[in-house]
Amino acid sequence: MLRNLVAALGLSICGCFALNTSSHAEEKKMDSVLAHEMKSLGGESIDLKKYHGKVVLVVNTASECGLTPQYTDLQKLYEKYKDKGLVVLGFPCNQFGKQEEGSSKEISEFCTKNYGVTFDMFEKVEVNGDSACALYKKLTAMDLKPKGSGKVSWNFEKFLIDRTGKAVARFEPRTEPMDQELVAAVEKLLGAQ
Repeated sequence: MLRNLVAALGLSICGCFALNTSSHAEEKKMDSVLAHEMKSLGGESIDLKKYHGKVVLVVNTASECGLTPQYTDLQKLYEKYKDKGLVVLGFPCNQFGKQEEGSSKEISEFCTKNYGVTFDMFEKVEVNGDSACALYKKLTAMDLKPKGSGKVSWNFEKFLIDRTGKAVARFEPRTEPMDQELVAAVEKLLGAQ
């Protein structure tokens, strides 16, 4: 009888522990940088939580910038590591020199035709100021190495997010996607499972 009581009590304790663990995991997802919905270039509403469990590189992009050729290496980086869990998310922005004035359709066609982009691209957003989207308000408030916190300085600034949805690094616009430090950071996060 005592054995049955202990067994019943043990199961009850395990059940509570599992419930609390699950609840804690859900809370962490809600605190995640990825706890936002955004519109794809096709106009579809995308819950960024779908990328939870992946390593995410967030980049504000533009079609008429001197840094626009970075699309080539962003695509290479994505192709090289996508099977290991990397996703690249492009967020066109027209705040820097009005270098992204096209429609979503024009941006999509430009990226596909000129750079063969297959990673996920989203509708135009603002990344600075009162009208900045919630994702970028959260990202720019964080003090992330090597750049630190504050406004996005130009097109092609890069934020790296780990598999738990935590932003862990921020790179200057001129940091190339295949830069040794950026690639090492990506590889480290991909290896940490």
